[in-house]
Amino acid sequence: MAETPTGSRLLEGAGAVITPHDPCGPGGIPSASHSSISPLRTVMHRYPRALTAALAAAVTALAGTVLAAAPVQASPTPVARIVVAPAGDDRDTGTADHPVATIDRAQQLARNLSAKADVVVELTGGTYRLSKPWKLTGEDSGRNGHTVTWRALPGQTPVLSGGQRVTGWKLQDPTANIYVASVPKGVDSRQLYVDGALAPRASIAISRSDVKVTPTGLTIVNPDLNYLASLPRQDRIEVESQNSFTDRFAPVQSINGTTITMQQPAWNNNNWGYDTIASPFAGGSLLLENSYSFLKTPGQWYLDPQAGQLFYKAATGQDPADSDIELPRLTSLLQISGSYTNPVRNVTFQGIRFAHTTWLEPGTSIGYANQQNGTFIASAYPQPADFVTSCRSGCPQFEATRNEWRQIPAAVQVSAASGITFSGNTFTDLGQVGLGIGNDADAHGSGIGLGTSDISVYHNTFTDNSGAGIVVGGVRPDAHHPSDPAMVNRDISITNNLVTRVAQDYKDMSGILSTYVTHIVIEHNEVSDLAYDGIDVGWGWGANDPGGSQDYKNRGLYNYQPVYTTPTALSHNIVRYNLIHGTKKVFHDGGSLYNLSASPGSVLSDNYIYDNRRTVGLYLDEGSRYVTLSHNVIQDAGVWAFTNASGTNNTNDNTFTENWYNSGVTQVATGSPHNNALNGNVQISGGNWPLAAQRVMYEAGIEPRLRTGNDSRRAPAGVALGAANTSVHPGSSTTLTGTVQNFSTHTLSDLTLSLDLPGGWTAQEVTRPRTSVAGGGNAVASWQVTAPSTMSSPIDSATFTVKASYRSGAAPYAVSASATVTQAGALTALKSYGSVPSVFGQAGDHYAILTGGNDIWGGSGQRFDEYGAIYSPKAAGPNSTLTVQVTAQQAVDPWSKAGLVLRNDVSAPGESQGYAVLVVTPGNGVSLQWQDSSTPGYLDQFATSVDKTIKAPVWLRLIRHGDQVSGYYSADGAAWTQVGSTVTLAGATTTQDAGMIATAHSAGARGEADFSDFDVS
Repeated sequence: MAETPTGSRLLEGAGAVITPHDPCGPGGIPSASHSSISPLRTVMHRYPRALTAALAAAVTALAGTVLAAAPVQASPTPVARIVVAPAGDDRDTGTADHPVATIDRAQQLARNLSAKADVVVELTGGTYRLSKPWKLTGEDSGRNGHTVTWRALPGQTPVLSGGQRVTGWKLQDPTANIYVASVPKGVDSRQLYVDGALAPRASIAISRSDVKVTPTGLTIVNPDLNYLASLPRQDRIEVESQNSFTDRFAPVQSINGTTITMQQPAWNNNNWGYDTIASPFAGGSLLLENSYSFLKTPGQWYLDPQAGQLFYKAATGQDPADSDIELPRLTSLLQISGSYTNPVRNVTFQGIRFAHTTWLEPGTSIGYANQQNGTFIASAYPQPADFVTSCRSGCPQFEATRNEWRQIPAAVQVSAASGITFSGNTFTDLGQVGLGIGNDADAHGSGIGLGTSDISVYHNTFTDNSGAGIVVGGVRPDAHHPSDPAMVNRDISITNNLVTRVAQDYKDMSGILSTYVTHIVIEHNEVSDLAYDGIDVGWGWGANDPGGSQDYKNRGLYNYQPVYTTPTALSHNIVRYNLIHGTKKVFHDGGSLYNLSASPGSVLSDNYIYDNRRTVGLYLDEGSRYVTLSHNVIQDAGVWAFTNASGTNNTNDNTFTENWYNSGVTQVATGSPHNNALNGNVQISGGNWPLAAQRVMYEAGIEPRLRTGNDSRRAPAGVALGAANTSVHPGSSTTLTGTVQNFSTHTLSDLTLSLDLPGGWTAQEVTRPRTSVAGGGNAVASWQVTAPSTMSSPIDSATFTVKASYRSGAAPYAVSASATVTQAGALTALKSYGSVPSVFGQAGDHYAILTGGNDIWGGSGQRFDEYGAIYSPKAAGPNSTLTVQVTAQQAVDPWSKAGLVLRNDVSAPGESQGYAVLVVTPGNGVSLQWQDSSTPGYLDQFATSVDKTIKAPVWLRLIRHGDQVSGYYSADGAAWTQVGSTVTLAGATTTQDAGMIATAHSAGARGEADFSDFDVS
């Protein structure tokens, strides 16, 4: 009797090892904080100490197994252990000393045991080259409450490869440094991996003006491309068009002279719909790919399957024989799929590296007629003869395709399955999507789609893949309105994963995509380095939501499908604490964090988004409804919040609450019929994020306790500086307080804080912080600062900076924060009022208003009356003239407003009538705005100057005769131009308040407007 590892005895004739359950093997899965779904539903707890006699007898009765007699402690749940090693022997028993050699043999053994014990299949390090996809069905489930775990041995990395290593390299062309190697004839691939990185196919970029699109292909316009007609294997050449949000591939059929004829239906399908090859929304690059003659750049390759030859253009001094060059042979690696009545259950994968696949369809006559995010048209459809032009922005016939779009398949596929866990694995060097969960049936090798529940994807790495990292859900009708309730994808957890440098070939894909899913939790992931979006949720453009979409009625979709009366499967989804950065590197359309269609009960919160090429941070696309977006941090965006809303697409009833952003405009449709709400969102200045925002920035991404050197790691503490009074008069004082907050669980040491002062200000230290801060604690320092006694302008802004240095463990950190205190000269004769927080200042006959405010406008369903004003009460009688020069205006928004106001009572916003303003804007000229009788207390009518380039400095004049008011502007205060015509004020009293008014026209920012020579006569 040979000895087995500690705690086990080998029984004669056994084919596996039964041991007490190991509660946490390699890649063990602790619960993720913030998650409402446990990341692992398999049994992972400690067990009582004693086995009962009955259970011991039952375990002994397991035929052909190995009993592990626990010498001191015992487990009531038997565990069968099977070991696999590339150098093993499938005739052996599968013990550690006698491992089997193949996945197939281990799978056979596991099937025999999974009804009687928890099965743990341990893979030793090395490469397992698969000759066909590995398939798991319902027979491979953990049964009778048991589990099956496929995992790496501790400290080892098993690689499941769908490729072959290419060797035998010879120098083919010394001048160009092109090498050649023999590969099996007939083997094709769109990918090649060199030392673990995706190598680019041979390609050249051309200008769109070099060719002209025709219904059958391209006409060469640039004679420098006439050589294309002489190239061999023209049917392997492809055109790639990278557009606004689509990445399209179409293969060539033949080239004769200047005529390039393309394969069908790929060409036709790529040239109708939206953002097509012929009519991209905003330009984009055009490439010719996959010809030996295109081997121009080191690192490129070309494969000739007929000849069985692989060509590689090496860099100077590089010999490909010294590299690990992998040519994919398989189009999928792992297919997990049962049936709806017998799904695959209770299976876990830990610590495995999935690698080396390809996807061939774009190179066929189907091409890749990309629509959005990995979907494409795969069949021929009737088209108008002039489809290239008449259908370049959609047409009724195009709508016939929508319900038959296909999805890019995944290398690892899960459908008709429940209780499946992926933990600590690596999905890399894959020629399509890394992991597909519950996609449509045609995206699964099993032919069975959807039907996934209780799936956990925890702490994996997805990198260097051609498609998205993870795609959950389908896009066809059974995905949103399933014909069988078992088809619904529900209760999915995507947590603590690193998704980076994916979608490298099919660039239109986001890092993580979830379509029609009920209750998915996507949290604590880091998603980065993408051509397109970071995380996208939802599908369908609202067309499949109850009542449909008028937009799609107009387009003709409902000629091909019903108008549904019941909700889709998309609801109650959570996207939070994700770190999304380095997105939109190729495409400008879309958003770093994106939702599509109605998703009741869904929340997108506490995410940190930065480095997205100043595109859109939070994007709610067509039909988005009932979504809450809160406590997100959006840094350096061009548009921080966007709703793609029109009167016909139902992008309605969403809420943006208490988000922080430091740049970018707000493009959210509020008011009827959209009723999207903006509540408490804050635009911060520069890098002065409040502590609550800094905490989100620290916690977003992979949880701090799990972060490695591959993950982004921020400073473990934040610092903020605040003023007791943010506005002071000359010579007066306020208190500044600097706070250091320890976000981590570790103690900070050697803490110091110092304060930098602006010129003319003095400071006296009030409190000094302690030098150490426990995990989760705060340290505070404060100073009394005093303003200079004199000032020459109405408002001066002084910036103070607090600097903190500390250690966390051995690592030193230095952080800083700033605060602004406004010094304002006191008003001598006029009064001030702000319906939003405002600062008012005067120096001689110069005035300034520093204020925020969404707007002063009550038309089109809006109800905004948010402003700051300096005014003279009851100064404007029945015949009065108001004049002022707006000397400067901060351009917070193109519609920021500064100018003159007439009103019965300036201090009664939203109520007082007789309301008119004449304002200058940074981007829309001068505007006369007034109130009629339909919306008492709000401005709802306007006229603008013909010249929209007028901006401050400019003179403005309002003239009142009874209830008639007219507005004028002047460049010099002498020659005046009227704005619109004379208007009638509703509800004007005999005497009215007259003054200067300003609003930032921004939900979260403040701007300053400066005035001089104010006069009422």
